[in-house]
Amino acid sequence: MLSALESMVYPKSSDLLSNNALSSSGNLEIVPSEGPLILFIWSKNRVVPVKLTTFSVTEEAFDTKLNPILAKVSLGMQVLTVNDLGYDSKGGNLYMAYHQQKEQLATKFKPGILSTLGLINIP
Repeated sequence: MLSALESMVYPKSSDLLSNNALSSSGNLEIVPSEGPLILFIWSKNRVVPVKLTTFSVTEEAFDTKLNPILAKVSLGMQVLTVNDLGYDSKGGNLYMAYHQQKEQLATKFKPGILSTLGLINIP
């Protein structure tokens, strides 16, 4: 499980090797390899593309062969928007759906009235 989490942070080694071979032969400029699209799913209607900004694993218990059997994982994430991904990407489309859903929910909010809080005006 820990390796699966870690693999979300890095591009595939086969992509790195392929890009290196293409670059060495002059068929590709040096460009960073893309990692996988990572989705943070809050609920059915709240799916956002994210980039992992921090990742740490603290292994706390081990079996007799020193394989970890208990670990704490800490993840930091940044939501990726259409500014990061573009409008034509799958991640960009997912962000726009999330953003539009958020706007629809915001219209249901009824702002409070100052008098209900015992205020006449704001100084």
